[in-house]
Amino acid sequence: MKNERTNILVIGSGLSGAVAALTAADEGKAVTLITKNNKLLSGNTAWAQGGIAHFNPKDSSDMFKKDIINAGHKHNYEPAVDQLVAEGPKLIEELLIKKYKVPFETDTQGNLVFTSEAAHSIDRIVHYKDTTGLMIHNQILKQVQEHSKIKIYTDCTAVDLLTYSHHSIESADIYKKPACYGAVVLNNKSQTISMIYADKTILATGGLGQIYLHTTNPTESRGDGIAMAWRAGARCFNLQYIQFHPTALFHKSGRFLISEALRGEGAQLIDVNGKEFMKDIHKLNNLAPRDIVARGIHTALMTTNHPCVYLDISHKDSTWIKGRFPNIYNHCMKLDLDITSKPIPVVPAAHYSCGGIGVNLLGRTSLKRLYAIGEVSCTGVHGANRLASTSLLECLVWGYIAGKNAATYPEEHHIPTTTKWVQEHETIDPALIAQDWLTIKNTMWNYVGLVRTRDRLHRAQNILRNLQYDIENFYQKAKLTPDIIGLRNGIQTAVAITSAALEDRVSKGCHYIEN
Repeated sequence: MKNERTNILVIGSGLSGAVAALTAADEGKAVTLITKNNKLLSGNTAWAQGGIAHFNPKDSSDMFKKDIINAGHKHNYEPAVDQLVAEGPKLIEELLIKKYKVPFETDTQGNLVFTSEAAHSIDRIVHYKDTTGLMIHNQILKQVQEHSKIKIYTDCTAVDLLTYSHHSIESADIYKKPACYGAVVLNNKSQTISMIYADKTILATGGLGQIYLHTTNPTESRGDGIAMAWRAGARCFNLQYIQFHPTALFHKSGRFLISEALRGEGAQLIDVNGKEFMKDIHKLNNLAPRDIVARGIHTALMTTNHPCVYLDISHKDSTWIKGRFPNIYNHCMKLDLDITSKPIPVVPAAHYSCGGIGVNLLGRTSLKRLYAIGEVSCTGVHGANRLASTSLLECLVWGYIAGKNAATYPEEHHIPTTTKWVQEHETIDPALIAQDWLTIKNTMWNYVGLVRTRDRLHRAQNILRNLQYDIENFYQKAKLTPDIIGLRNGIQTAVAITSAALEDRVSKGCHYIEN
């Protein structure tokens, strides 16, 4: 892989990145798409089980908007909510159903089947069994791979964004408005560094759950995009709002998402004594907003001194369960957990970042020529807590809009002469990397987790800043590898989240502070 120039550089191949790449390519632009995995199918999209929020004929825009804002504790950016509600259903029909042929569940008359999830006032979730994200992703990636205008690089890790102030050797560029003109990229296999120069760059790097000890996210979700944008000088906000999914499988094999759709279909949360504890916490019982259910479970764990609670759907017909939730059923059966006859042991786990790189309604960041879409961005649509099954919808809407705008918006395409990258050769002890990750994960889980105090946050900040100093020191001397890049990004993101949490003294939504 050599230095190259492209019209649009897309970093990340999840739903938002794939849609943006296709949309820009359909406008005739040359698109380069990179992903750090050795396969195109990566990120959180494929892990999304429940479904995507659509428009039930019995629904209304006002009702949908109200549900989003209520779940977000009225901290939402209203124009972004309006855009999601207006454009989302149209794009589901035009792109997902008609263009990409996603086979959502239908009844015998061919009508879409809508199901319920937490904090929705009406059934408005369309799905494909319990692997909705995977089905959507696969259908779209077929189109990406076949498109003549899209060049794909797998097994490549973005190191840093190229900006005038950081990388141009033209001294007068410091007077220009801050702008991004591509990225420094590591080829993971050859261990060579290249520059991909781009007229526009779209960050679609996904989430950050892996900076926490327990998460439903895949290994690549470590906050790369936020860290790169932060270093480049892009504005980030709402970073303190980390959503913890209430129901992740509690098992020694690790955490596995147990979809909210189970509760939407009637599953009950009970503690070790069989008590349906959510009845005493919220009028919506098990279908209360995620932040409230997660804290309800936390309280139950503290009250009973038991390591988990249980999610029981065994009262439903066993054949129906196997057909509706085949992925969850099969995963649990591999662990000798038969969900048709026994309740599922569950605990909360880090799931979604409601904050991120600040963007406008077009997906544009505070840096010229740089866009951010999907979970790495903060559109403001989710406020202080995300409504269930709106993440895929946000990816679809802003992926399409950003791809279209990046391809058509007239802007200076100046590519300056860039400083030469000097590759260091010192090898970092893998034990140091492993221990540093343990420190990050445990500190974030214990001190910047589901329930926070200012003392815990101060302790976390001190630990993480000291660790960041050490990591940055050996990063500067180290031969670049995906591991050292990820560690640097992980600590940067952890410090940013902790600082945001300390600055925000108001307990709201996912940012819950005990006095």
